Amino acid sequence: MADNKPTDAVELTRALIRCDSVTPRDGGALAVTSAALDRLGFESHRMTFSAPDTPDVDNLYARLGSGGRNFCFAGHTDVVPVGDADAWSLEPFAADIRDGILYGRGATDMKGAVAAFIAAVDTFLAKRGGDFDGSISLLITGDEEGPSINGTRKVLDWLDERGEKLDHCLVGEPTNPENLGDMVKIGRRGSLSGTLVVRGTQGHVAYPHLADNPLPRLIRMLARLSEHTFDAGNDHFSPTNLELATIDVGNTATNVIPSQAKAVFNIRFNTEQTATGLQDWLRQQCDAVGGGYDLSFHLSAEPFLTAPGPFTALIAQAVEDVTGKRPALTTTGGTSDARFIHHHCPVAEFGLISESMHKVDEQASVSDIERLAGVYARILELYFEAGDLDAA
Repeated sequence: MADNKPTDAVELTRALIRCDSVTPRDGGALAVTSAALDRLGFESHRMTFSAPDTPDVDNLYARLGSGGRNFCFAGHTDVVPVGDADAWSLEPFAADIRDGILYGRGATDMKGAVAAFIAAVDTFLAKRGGDFDGSISLLITGDEEGPSINGTRKVLDWLDERGEKLDHCLVGEPTNPENLGDMVKIGRRGSLSGTLVVRGTQGHVAYPHLADNPLPRLIRMLARLSEHTFDAGNDHFSPTNLELATIDVGNTATNVIPSQAKAVFNIRFNTEQTATGLQDWLRQQCDAVGGGYDLSFHLSAEPFLTAPGPFTALIAQAVEDVTGKRPALTTTGGTSDARFIHHHCPVAEFGLISESMHKVDEQASVSDIERLAGVYARILELYFEAGDLDAA
């Protein structure tokens, strides 16, 4: 450490919030992060990744230590847009504190957790110094709220190319519904989106025999899809569900049969299903109705589970030690970058309270940010006191 002043998780969160890092802008957020890590002795690597038809994205990987087990904190400094800035009680990037609450875009999702990562490492080093058998790393992307193409998974590829391994990882996404300590995420359902376009022949509504109305067929197809029960879920996952997102015709006239009709849907699926199996079933249902149609898919994530065991028990114990609450181990919610990390090492998620994320007046209590840093520090203590978790 270059000085003896401990990292203040709240003040570091405020410094990060003041960086306007709406995806894909960095806004200086990674510079603030790397400067705080450099002070603790980390070796930092800044990298920018590109891909056709996507914005360039800045990322950071920093590591302290060169051997032993590598425990990684993973997260992001990019944030979603503020929406109507006039609807906010306080300026979205001012990071003001009122009555013990820190307001600002990214306070909970997830600049508070990134700051807590760093404060936790500082606390851990103050107790242990360099006397621990292993390494601590941070993987921070600026692309979690965007396409997620030039972010975490490319950093993971970069690590593979270097022969660098992550042994276990904690992602700092906001996981708690109401109180810090409610919930640790140990997996996520998969996400498959579909676009269904039913083709017909445009014509006059008074002469239907000269046209082919695609709407009745689309309605029958969607009824088959939306009324189906896929499964009952299992011990770790809720049931698979299909939800309709849009139905569009683009017809502004009341006397014209449209030439096509489109619907977009999303399926959140558990480990009882596969993406390939779902796609095959969806096509079978559309074929059963018949007629011309096009059906395309976008797979955002496959389902994954970090099975309950020594690693998840260690996380839960640290949460209980600091908050007094034994967290539930769940797979609820949307997707996160854990969907990429689980291919490389066991991963769990724990962060702040999720209620205000992406909303106007996004906020986190000062005490929760401080306690979150305490949880992360306790995780490091337990992790480096434990033996081989994979063999336990």
